[in-house]
Amino acid sequence: MKIQQVEDKAFSTYGRVLEGYALSPLLKAMEHTPLPKGEVIYVPGMEELEDLPVANAFKDRAFGGLPIQVGFCNGFNTYLNAVEYHRSSEINVAVTDMILLVGRQQDITEDYTYDTDQIEAFLVPAGTAVEMYATTLHYAPCMTSEKGFRCVVILPKGTNTDVEIPADAKGEARLLTARNKWLIAHEDAKIEGAFCGLKGENVSV
Repeated sequence: MKIQQVEDKAFSTYGRVLEGYALSPLLKAMEHTPLPKGEVIYVPGMEELEDLPVANAFKDRAFGGLPIQVGFCNGFNTYLNAVEYHRSSEINVAVTDMILLVGRQQDITEDYTYDTDQIEAFLVPAGTAVEMYATTLHYAPCMTSEKGFRCVVILPKGTNTDVEIPADAKGEARLLTARNKWLIAHEDAKIEGAFCGLKGENVSV
């Protein structure tokens, strides 16, 4: 799969690189977060990260003063497995080099399926902050080495936390798996309870 650079113009469809944030304390704090061998873990919010001055900078500048959560996604992954989207931008800060697999919400069909041939890959260098727009399909980052990846994830507060979903959910409601999280899975990923609407190969890098 062709891996592009997050600085390339092609990424402007999906998001942008953020400049002017004091990331060093955030990157330092992430060094001791869990990195389980052979797994991917996601923590929506971590107090130690949220107490850093840079968290307020992201809240005020990137989210216009909205309450936010600062968590992380760490682990070992080389597959797409699923795509998700939110009603808001998501900010990722690459602690290690990592690859984002992204697509466009506009390419989801009327029956909520999506062709994985449309996925693009972008390398995010360590120490880079990127905003992914609300219409950008994404999921867990992919690693660039056998050491795995670490990624800060910043979202409006409450995103990706538990939500009660009606058993008779139809249409887009079938995709809701958590607060502010709509997800379409690939059948190969075997994500329990998820709507399997990804068509084609489970893309890998």
